[in-house]
Amino acid sequence: MQLPIFLDHQSTTPVDPRVLEAMLPCFTKEFGNAASRTHPYGWRAQELLETARGEVAAAIGAGRDDIVFTSGATESNNIAILGAADALKERGNHIVTTAIEHHATLDPCRHLANRGFDVTFLRPDGAGLVTAEQVAGAITQRTILVSVMAANNEIGTVYPLAEIGRICREQGVLFHTDAAQAVGKVEIDVDEMGIDLLSISGHKVYGPKGVGALYARRRDPIVRLSPVFHGGGHERGLRPGTPNTPGAVGLGAALAIARRDMKEEAERIQRLRDRLHKAISDGLDGVTLNGHLERRLPGSLNLSFRSVPSDALLISLKDIAVSSGSACTSASVEPSYVLRAIGIPASLAFSSIRFGIGRFNTAEEIDLAAQRVVETVSNLRSIHKQVAGRRRPPPKSAAPESGAPDRASGGRG
Repeated sequence: MQLPIFLDHQSTTPVDPRVLEAMLPCFTKEFGNAASRTHPYGWRAQELLETARGEVAAAIGAGRDDIVFTSGATESNNIAILGAADALKERGNHIVTTAIEHHATLDPCRHLANRGFDVTFLRPDGAGLVTAEQVAGAITQRTILVSVMAANNEIGTVYPLAEIGRICREQGVLFHTDAAQAVGKVEIDVDEMGIDLLSISGHKVYGPKGVGALYARRRDPIVRLSPVFHGGGHERGLRPGTPNTPGAVGLGAALAIARRDMKEEAERIQRLRDRLHKAISDGLDGVTLNGHLERRLPGSLNLSFRSVPSDALLISLKDIAVSSGSACTSASVEPSYVLRAIGIPASLAFSSIRFGIGRFNTAEEIDLAAQRVVETVSNLRSIHKQVAGRRRPPPKSAAPESGAPDRASGGRG
């Protein structure tokens, strides 16, 4: 067993060896520039790129021409949100999103708000769920875009995309979803769910870092986006620059594996997640699950441990690689904005740990992780109790005898 045990798969995933094998020729034999159309090296690179584009499309029920390769979901979100806002600004200036999106969605929306757009941030319920009814209630005649993530990166709650997509389609509003956490883990079909724009990240699905994709619908309706970057006509003019052929090949291979194995893998990972949750809950009191009990990613487990600050727990869990929330905000001393938005008290939000179980985790690793968590939390609570006892003020002195001066109250007799 390799230590530390990696249980932070929402932050990133290791590259699957089969993905690496598919990528390696792109660095040596198949190294051509896919934009070079005058010789076999460029032709072969373009062929590899288009094959990968087809694999990405198949993973979400899209057409090959709907896929634009990017550097990751953050870039895809920016192109989708900023590009749609600019392209549709004559029609309206209202955008609907949620208060618990990843910063890759929140920050572009706030940027648009600073430019005069009206942005509605929907509040989720206590399980982190935003409903189609909330979205419907927020849409106005000036709404041009709804952006709701497919699954939350901190608590794993999975959102009702099909219901939201139907509302957006009825209202003639574009629907974008940040699916970085969901693609390859739960079923996504852009036609059945009415999705117009969708963001994908390679390193969340056992592919390489630095590559992602944007699905931008090209039929029923055609989604028009204004370019965010300029410098060439690559990727439908939306993502100029030399195509990252090795990265695209890796993303395509990763999603091909996920599409083939997703159902069986999700069931196995969910069993491991529930095994970890049960072992921790059986060994400790004061453990609270954050997020939806059922509508949750298979490998996602966010727990709060009463009276144990998460930073102390993270430092003490030397053999377990976990986090207290989003990797993009891990340096923050503030409690998770996601947990605070769903009504978790600050004391529990400061005590939350995010466990992310993945493809290569074993039952033996889960059992050891649960054991270490139980031991560490118990030790930290014991230390906390001892420190609190030492800080407790001494008991008040006995009442003075009759006739003696009451010095505590300033009496002089």
